[in-house]
Amino acid sequence: MRAYVYVSLKKSVLDPQGKTIQGSLKKMGYKGLEDVRQGKYFELTLDGGLSREEAQAEVERMAREVLTNPVIEEFRCSLAD
Repeated sequence: MRAYVYVSLKKSVLDPQGKTIQGSLKKMGYKGLEDVRQGKYFELTLDGGLSREEAQAEVERMAREVLTNPVIEEFRCSLAD
């Protein structure tokens, strides 16, 4: 089983890297761009020793306790067989 964790800054937190990317894309001539927010992506391979519900809970715990800074970041995760 694989778990996918997407981490991004909370909407209330300024994203200077996203703004820099947005400015660069506009200077390169890309049109229709309103905003850019950057983040992190983690792909975790699980060993199969957990049920789907246990795996979901464990991945959420990893994301909450290790992969994110809960003060400024939020996450979403999904599982795939």
